[in-house]
Amino acid sequence: MPTIRTDPRSQPAERDRDEWENGEQEPEFKPLTREEAQQWRASQSQLSPWRLVGVQVLVGLIAAVLGGLLVQSASVAWSVLYGAASGALPAAVMVWGTTSGALSRLTAGFAQAAFAGFLMWEGVKILLTVAMLWSAQYLIPDLSWLGLLVGLVLVLKVYGLGFWFQARRRN
Repeated sequence: MPTIRTDPRSQPAERDRDEWENGEQEPEFKPLTREEAQQWRASQSQLSPWRLVGVQVLVGLIAAVLGGLLVQSASVAWSVLYGAASGALPAAVMVWGTTSGALSRLTAGFAQAAFAGFLMWEGVKILLTVAMLWSAQYLIPDLSWLGLLVGLVLVLKVYGLGFWFQARRRN
């Protein structure tokens, strides 16, 4: 049976990696000074969540107008607009809750509490979206489910578009 020979120079690195994975050796960590942290924050571009909500509203309005003009139907336009609102309004509630609400100010210094608050507002957003979609059949006369879905999907795609623009801006 052939034996596999390894380069003896690679063995210490493997041993160090194994020690680190087992918790025996901590990696060297140097915390940033206040000035270094401020400089790092200034170098990072920020994407405002309120700007994303504004773009969602704009995309929803444009989609509703285009949908109504293309199909020549006011009910399709209202359906697309309501679908867009079903995505943008809950997003605005979540942004308000995570950035401006009293709970966000209370949990600002505590990472775990802030994360729990984020999860809570994400749950509120999902429940509000489901409630709005369920109530659409009662609020919109001659509801076009396809138009509703198109409006919702277009508004939800704004998140990916925003992150794509931010990544391009960094590069």
